[in-house]
Parts: sequence; C-alpha cells; structure tokens
Amino acid sequence: MREPPTSRKPVIGITMGEPAGIGPEVVIKALADPEVRRLARFVIYGMNELLTYAADLAEIDPFWHRVQNDSSRTEYDLTHSVVCIDYDQYSVLGPGMHGPTKIGGQASLRFLDDAINAASRPIEQGGIDAIVTAPICKESWALAGFQRFPGHTELLANRTRARRVVMMFDAPRIRVALATVHVPLMDVRNVLTIGSVFDPIDLGAEACRRLGIDEPRVAVAGLNPHASENGLFGDEERRLITPAIEMARQHGIRAEGPFPADTLFTPSNLDRYDLFVAMYHDQGLIPVKMIAFDSAVNVTLGLPIIRTSVDHGTAFNIVGQNTADPGSMKAAIRLAYELALSHANLAREAG
Repeated sequence: MREPPTSRKPVIGITMGEPAGIGPEVVIKALADPEVRRLARFVIYGMNELLTYAADLAEIDPFWHRVQNDSSRTEYDLTHSVVCIDYDQYSVLGPGMHGPTKIGGQASLRFLDDAINAASRPIEQGGIDAIVTAPICKESWALAGFQRFPGHTELLANRTRARRVVMMFDAPRIRVALATVHVPLMDVRNVLTIGSVFDPIDLGAEACRRLGIDEPRVAVAGLNPHASENGLFGDEERRLITPAIEMARQHGIRAEGPFPADTLFTPSNLDRYDLFVAMYHDQGLIPVKMIAFDSAVNVTLGLPIIRTSVDHGTAFNIVGQNTADPGSMKAAIRLAYELALSHANLAREAG
C-alpha cells in the first residue's frame, strides 16, 4: 500500500454505487457537511447528472469540479477539494430510473474498477489513498454477467489478489467481523474451517490496533445453539472454532469463546469486548443493525488498499424522495480517513 505523505490531506475515492439507488443522494449529502469535507480531498467515481439531480432535490449548491472519465486529466493530481469523475456514457440511467438493470450493474462495476486502479497509482497520477463505496445492487451485477461476485468484498479480493479477506463492521458501540460472508445458511457448515474462523480474529484484532486499541479483547460466537452444549448440537465448536481461538491465543491475541450467540451481544459484553467474531452473515449483522443502523461501517480487512462502505442497501423504494440518511456514508468516510492516517503513521515509524 502506498504511503500517503503526512504533509498533505488524504485523497479519498468514493464510488457512487448503483446509479438507480440512493448512492448519489448519500454521497452528496455526506460531502455537503463542511466537517466531513475538510477531512480530505475527494474523488467521486459516478455520474455528474445524478449527483446534480440529488443536490437539487436537497437544495444543495454544487460544490464539486467535473472531469470526464476518459480525459487524460484523470491521471493528473486532482487538486480540487471534490472532483467528480463523470461517466456520462451511462446517461441513459438518468433520474427516474428505478430497480436493477444490466447497464446499472455495468456502470457500478466500472466505477469500482477505476477506483481500485486509482488506489494503486501515485497521487500525482490521479491516485487515491482509500476507497469508500456506496451500495451496489447484486442483481444488477448478475444481470451484467458478474454472478461470481456476490458483493464488493469478493470483487475487491479478486481484483487485488488478496489472500485473506474479512468483512468487518465498525460502529461506536459494536465491532463485528465475519467468518463467512455471502454464503447460503445451509452451506455455512460446509465452508467453515479453522482458517476461516482464525482470519477474522487475527485481521480484526490487527484492525483494532490500527484504530488505537493496543490489546483488543475478542469474543468468538459459536455456530450452533448454546455453542453446541458440549457436542449435543453439533461438533463445529470443538472441531473448528476452538482450535482457531487457541491458534489466535498462540499469536498473542486475547480471544475467548466460543460463546452462545443468543447471549453474546449483551450490554455488558459490548463494554467488555472490542471485537466480536460471528460465524455467518445474519448472526453478526442483526446485532450491528439493531445497535447502529445509521452509523455502522463495512470495512474490508486483508486488502492491500483501504476500503470502507456504508452498511445499507440501494433503497430503491425511497429514491428521489430526498429522505435518505447520509449517516453511514459520513461514518464510512471518517473511518477511511482514520485508517489512511494510521497507515501513514505506521509507514513513517517503519521507515
């Protein structure tokens, strides 16, 4: 990962996500906040027409500079505080479009691929220090022929050739990392391994340290009811989860468990532990969204680049109503900023 010089603000790229979703609205509303905008310089990968439409609905004066996506200027140092890389070739996706479409999937994939490429370039050549993603529509991606990527996490892992990738959700009161991600519930026990349990413990603890928690305490959930009750309801706890916890302890991580998931996310445990590791998507996401629906941030751990995301979907049902809450987008931007600064500090100490 490139070291961002400490003499400048980080440059954060924001992908607009599904054009027919609320991505344009939450991006504009988040960056309209002066406290957010002063953190960094921003490059939006999206469509100027939709951003302008969202700003008009919210009665926000345009505050960004437009650059055509196929212009050579995208390979220069984009010195304006906010720049929109405009993909107007997708202008058929104008205001009024709703629901998943093939071209919507193609557009959101293009935004993300170009942001990933920019994250590997020097700032002077149009590079960025971190990526923040607005929500995509998985059905649009499937219509565009990318069924093998059920979400951002899997595509980012493929594009960056990351060996270990973990989805973590960060919020002021709770932090959860997942052992499995977009896997049907019936298949979880078939894909769960010691390694898939160890990785979120290990990478999650490392992320906590980067966020200023020197010795994070990690609580690991079981897979089965009552964490299997000593094998009465399955053997995954004994065979997979406990060995992963023991491996983490051998690496100096303060990991405990496996705990029954139904009593793990209590108020006292929220105060006691810095990180929770869940075995499957809904086991971890239900408490996150109950506790921090508008402030949780999705972070992809294990990548050679920094990536954060909103913790909500495209919300097709409220598009064009100017009612989308930008809270999660603001939180995702702030976390990307913190991680970029943390990386710069670590690189400076190492050098």
